Amino acid sequence: MSQKMDRRTFLKGAAIGGFSFLFLRDSKMVFGFPQNEKLNIAMIGAGGRGRGNLDGVMSENIVALCDVDERLAHSARQACPNAKFFKDFRKMLEQMRKEIDAVVVSTPDHTHAIASIMAMRMGKHVYCEKPLTRTIWEARMMRDTARRYKVATQMGNQGTASNELRQGVEVLQSGVLGKVTEIHVWSNRPIWPQGIPRPKEEMVVPDGLDWDLWLGPAPKRPYHEAYHPFAWRGWIDFGTGAIGDMACHTMNMAFWALNLRDPIMIEAETSGVNGETFPKWSIVRYQFPQRGDLPPCKMIWYDGGQKPPAELLQGEQMANSGLLIIGSEGTLYSPGDYGAPFVLLPREKFANYQPPAPSIPRSPGHHQEWINACKGGPPAMSNFDYASALTETALLGNLAIITGERINWDAKRMKAVNTPKADRFIRPTYRSGWRI
Repeated sequence: MSQKMDRRTFLKGAAIGGFSFLFLRDSKMVFGFPQNEKLNIAMIGAGGRGRGNLDGVMSENIVALCDVDERLAHSARQACPNAKFFKDFRKMLEQMRKEIDAVVVSTPDHTHAIASIMAMRMGKHVYCEKPLTRTIWEARMMRDTARRYKVATQMGNQGTASNELRQGVEVLQSGVLGKVTEIHVWSNRPIWPQGIPRPKEEMVVPDGLDWDLWLGPAPKRPYHEAYHPFAWRGWIDFGTGAIGDMACHTMNMAFWALNLRDPIMIEAETSGVNGETFPKWSIVRYQFPQRGDLPPCKMIWYDGGQKPPAELLQGEQMANSGLLIIGSEGTLYSPGDYGAPFVLLPREKFANYQPPAPSIPRSPGHHQEWINACKGGPPAMSNFDYASALTETALLGNLAIITGERINWDAKRMKAVNTPKADRFIRPTYRSGWRI
């Protein structure tokens, strides 16, 4: 067997075993893998956020770039002149099956699952942007596929790697706030058009863009600049709106520390939904049952300029985005998108507070966590087991937004009880030629 095949066998075996070897003094080995050995990574989506993710993994070998839009891929191709370029990720994965160790998926939400699952079924490690998927069924499929093929995975909510966020989780889990029964999360999104109808005019497809590939599994429609680039986030067929874009960041600390899985009720107040785009603003209310020793609690999400009552901040300045966790003994306030930094309120009560000793491993850096996991190290904190559950909680808000009805959620059956119109937003129907 060749040296290259030995390397690939180890990579797969290390991920399956989920183990890491100890450091040996004067050794050049980390996690049982040579420090100077590099992963062969393929990028699916090379422009926009994909370009940022490329910078995060440039320590490795970038062997392939894939983007349906040659214009957006220009910068990445200049940075990686030796990487093979494709427009169709299916052809790239088939043709380079033996050369690729790992894949980074940075496409619009509607193609996350198809690209990631195809790669995982080939035994490739996968990093996928947030939210993990456009629909709840796809999120569970991502989780189940990662488990079955025992690959190293990570979602792109980089705040998870913040040591301040991890300290916030430790603080919350220490019980310093007492019984937490109320959470408020708000965002300055959308920063793209929402609450608008489908364009009536048809535009000429720009040179270098394969529009049919961009649509992928979504229903066919004419090209328009209202969809691509970036503005796709507001369209129900392609994106997940404000809550899909930012909840995996801003909700993250509360979700992690307080186990905010499987809400039993979700309802939304909005500016109105037209069936094409998410609304200009929304307020989404979640109700969670008792979770072990954690009492029942409510969580309220706000976007489009809506915010929680100012008095809840106890004199602190209201940030454009933020997280507020209210307990019987105090409040945690984190201004910003990523759960860090944070402050305990009232300030005078916690002036001399000392946080608990660290119990969560600190991160070597978001992308580096995934790279280490691919080489046999510990799983990344935002692996698909965790990420799928966080994404599901966020997307349940969209069920209430899109249907305009109260969602009574049966997590075990993956069913919105008595809301049949939610079914097609729980599990999508793909266009002919596309499947998982």
